[in-house]
Order: sequence, then C-alpha cells, then structure tokens
Amino acid sequence: MTSSITHMFRLARWGITLARRRALVGIESDPNAPVPVKRLVRLARLATFTSKNGERDYAGAFRAIGPAAIKLGQSLATRPDLVGDEAARNLLSLQDDLPPVSFDKIEAQLAATFDQPISELFAEIDPVPVGAASIAQVHRAVTSDGRSVAVKVLRPGIREKFARDIETYEWAAAHIEAMGGEATRLRPRLTIANFKRWTNSELDLRREAASASELAEGMKGVGGYRIPGIDWDRTNGRVLTIEWVDGIKISKTDELIAAGHDLDEIANRLVLSFLTQAISAGFFHADMHQGNLFVEKDGTIVAIDFGIMGRIDRRARQWLAEILYGLTTGNYKRVAEIHFEAQYVPSYHSVGEFATALRAVGEPMRGKPVKDLSVGQMLDGLFAITRDFDMQTQPHLLLLQKTMVMVEGIATQLNPDINMWDVSGPYVKSWIRDELGPEAAVADRIKEDTETLLRLPALIRRIEDRFPPKGGAPEPPPLPEIKLLTDRSKGNGGGWLGYFVAGLVGAGAVWGASYAGLI
Repeated sequence: MTSSITHMFRLARWGITLARRRALVGIESDPNAPVPVKRLVRLARLATFTSKNGERDYAGAFRAIGPAAIKLGQSLATRPDLVGDEAARNLLSLQDDLPPVSFDKIEAQLAATFDQPISELFAEIDPVPVGAASIAQVHRAVTSDGRSVAVKVLRPGIREKFARDIETYEWAAAHIEAMGGEATRLRPRLTIANFKRWTNSELDLRREAASASELAEGMKGVGGYRIPGIDWDRTNGRVLTIEWVDGIKISKTDELIAAGHDLDEIANRLVLSFLTQAISAGFFHADMHQGNLFVEKDGTIVAIDFGIMGRIDRRARQWLAEILYGLTTGNYKRVAEIHFEAQYVPSYHSVGEFATALRAVGEPMRGKPVKDLSVGQMLDGLFAITRDFDMQTQPHLLLLQKTMVMVEGIATQLNPDINMWDVSGPYVKSWIRDELGPEAAVADRIKEDTETLLRLPALIRRIEDRFPPKGGAPEPPPLPEIKLLTDRSKGNGGGWLGYFVAGLVGAGAVWGASYAGLI
C-alpha cells in the first residue's frame, strides 16, 4: 500500500502544475469549499508566484499532469456542481490525444500478447498510427486473410501508471469527504470509484470488444446506425482488432455536404440513436464525441471506441423518460414527484417547492432551438438547485449527462436550428406509452406474479427442511410429569437446601435400615 507521504508528494506536484495555470483559483473564492483545501490551494498559488488574475487553463493543466488526469478531467467536465461552471466548460475542450509511442514498442507489445508470430496474424501494419490517446493508439492493418482492420494497442506500462494515480485520487477524495458539509454531499469518493471502474474497463480491451458486440446486438433493428465487427481471433486484453471504417468524420460538415448528405436528417438520427441506446436498451455509447462518429457513403452513422459505456436499469430508465417528457411538456409537478419516488430528493422537502424550482430552470428553455438554449444548460441549472434540496450526487447518471451534452453539441453543429425537445419528445412519449401504459402495467404484473408462483416450490422445500415430517414410528404414549429434585423452581425442593435435606433423609434411611438388620 502506498504511504501517505507518497500521496501528499504526488498531490503537491500536481497542485503546483494546476496552480501555475490558475486552475485552482476558483476554489479559493468558493464559499462551499472546505477551509483546509482553500488554504492548501492558496499556498500552492503563492509558491508558484501566480496571481489570481489571468486566463485559467484547466484543460492544459490536466493535460500537463498526464494520461490519468486527462481522463479525470474529461469526467469532471460533466460535474459543474463539483468543479464550477467555468472549469466544466473549459474541460469540455480537453482532447484525449498524446504523442504516439514508437512503433518498435508497439510491435513488441503485439508480439508479447499473442502466442504466434505477428506475421501469421497480419499481412501488414502501418507503423504510423491513425490516432494516439492517453490509453492506447490505433494502427491501420491488413489481416493475413486480406481484410482491412484497425488495431488498437495499449500503451506499454499504462495500466500500472493509472493504478498509481487512481490510488492517490482515492486517498485525496477520502480525506476531502471526511471534512463534512458540502464535500460529503458531493460524494467525491463515489465519483472516483466510478472513474476507477470506467478506466479499468477501458484498460481491458476484451471488455471494450464485448461492449461493442453487445451494443451492436442492441442496435440491430435501428436503421442508419451500426457498430463495426470485432475480430475476436486477433483481440485480447491489450490488443483490439476491429473492422476498418471508411467514412467521413461527423465533424467535417463541408465534406458531408459535398458528398450529398442531409445534415438535418443525420442530426435527428444521431439523437434518436442515442435515445434508443439510453432509454430503450439501457446500455449506451458514453464517449460519443466527434472523433468517434463517422458517416459512410450511404449515410449510415458508424460509431467507434467503446471503452466507456453507460448502463441504466429499467426502473431508472422509466424515471428518466418521465423526467424528460415532463420537462418537454411542462409537467413540473410530475417531474418533482419522480425525484421523490426515486429518493433523489429527501422526503422532508416539499414536492411543490421542488416543482417550482424545476419550473424556474425549464420554463425559459421550452420551445427554443438549441442554438439559443441547450439541454446542457438545463442540466447545469438542475445541478444548481441540488444543493438547496440536499440532493446527493447520482454517479450512475453522470455518464448519461456527459453523453447528452456531447450528442447535443454534435447535433447543433450539424443543424444549428435543431430543437432537441421536438426530436426527442415523440420518441420518449412512445416509449412511455409502451413501457408505462396500461398494457405494460398488466404485463409487468403478470410477469411479477408468475415469477412469484415459480418461486413457491423452492419456498415450500425450504419450509420442509426447517420443519421435517414425522417418521414412521407410532406416536409415543403421554408420559407423566415428574418433579425432579434438580428442579430449582419454586415449590420443588428449594434449590441447594432441598438437596441438603434430601441427603440427610437418605442418610437417615440407610442408618435405620442397617440398625434394623435389613441391610
């Protein structure tokens, strides 16, 4: 286990880097920040001779710290409640790209992960990567049977580096949360725990391959959106081989227009594809930035990079759909009730007051195009009222919020006049009708009751084990109750005094019998 001194040394080094780019100035003026943290932040700023005035480069600071910090910064971009609005907006620009590792090291990594020569798996591999990120880099290759593929290879030593840094994040989060107050409500330990889970998934490329396969299965019935095929024979924990995608990056709108694509239609389809994943399937691509989406010649949207995936259970999806639909229709009372049903808001608060707070956030945004007001701004507004109503952070929804902001940004770039409510409203309404309507309620009741009936035999067997049946022997006759000398209850010998008296009587009886010549 790493010592506290090592953790403090790492944090001091990272703090200096953040202070030099004024990334800690906001904490100094935050009235909700713990006082000890504010003192340490001020000390770091003074140690670097940095003034409070000037540009605050949050993204540059996280990038300078290293790969794990880049991933953490991208995660914190979804937490304006934790890092502030300005930092969250700046961190959204944090790009996960780093100088590539030399091909010699990548080739050695490939050779070490397979039990056969690389030449038997790949006819050729381009030594120049098409992309290099904090965790892995991608090379174009041709398999031994002539198929074009993309080969994703982990950076050498990256798992160990992430493990060291995350251990320090956990140490710091535990100490901050122990300070109480606002730090406890924001649950930094749980935030880091979720971050650790996400990154561990990204660091195992077999899980990424499995995620791609699961998502492809769930999106089979959705036209115009697909997932590339996985080459399982050339995939393991450190190497992922996936079908090569020939298409135009969704961010290159000029090229899309030149190719004759309808940008408005692509934007609508992207939004509906995301809703299908998040609400219908409960399993969604949680890293849908512009670099991970392509458009093929026939207009099909193709997604890549499945290291970060989100999952929401059915009950939470029902709540989410009702919340979205309530916001689009202005039914703030129902939205408030759902928050109380889901126990997102403590029961001692007023449903009516919470509904009014929601109205203050949602009403100014209804019916307007995204170019004027955004879903992201609405989510920021919702975060702002969580403190007033003692709402604890819900980490299982953080990835969803992050992805919604990403999808909104891409859709706006494709169609600045898109109205997210108009696009998503009919879909959400249809899903609610199917999942929460009378037919669905009856179907759920039948399913639950059937499952209960199927559990009865096992329940009966457990009862029989606890109370086994009587054997084949006849019932014994009733036996008379005999009061024992050892019984200490009242009236049955008086305890040890009774034993003493009985002993004297017995001794006297033996002496009398001996005297009479009977024994």
